Amino acid sequence: MAKAIIIYESKYGNTRLVAETIAEGMRQVSGIETVVTELKKVDQKTLAEFDAILIGSPNHMGGATMGVRRFIDKLGKLKLEGKLVAAFDTYMGNQYEKAMKKMEQQLGKKASGLKLISPGLSIMVRDMKGPISEGELPKCKDFGGKIATQLKG
Repeated sequence: MAKAIIIYESKYGNTRLVAETIAEGMRQVSGIETVVTELKKVDQKTLAEFDAILIGSPNHMGGATMGVRRFIDKLGKLKLEGKLVAAFDTYMGNQYEKAMKKMEQQLGKKASGLKLISPGLSIMVRDMKGPISEGELPKCKDFGGKIATQLKG
């Protein structure tokens, strides 16, 4: 059975909801075990047990949060060669894909042994505190389903 972990940082709960909805999409594909956890609860020693690592952050001043950036820096020091990775963000206004793209770039530089499983996901929120914009959550489920299908294949 393939295993995936979805790690997120979320101040107002929007990025958490995105992570949980991605997991719902992944769980619709049989043979995939999915764990969702907050960044601060991650035990880095267990990451090697997972086939895929998904990392999510709210857009914070045009990039990921400091916690997520530090976490990605540490990933390169772990023995995770060949593991799959994907990034996602929540944003408002014209910040579409900014944090997600920067996370992907950072992963390429700091954790080059990880392989990008899919282009990232960027989900719009109406306001800093939310809610997530109408029509955005189905994209999360689809994203999760596509990643789970690739993992299984």
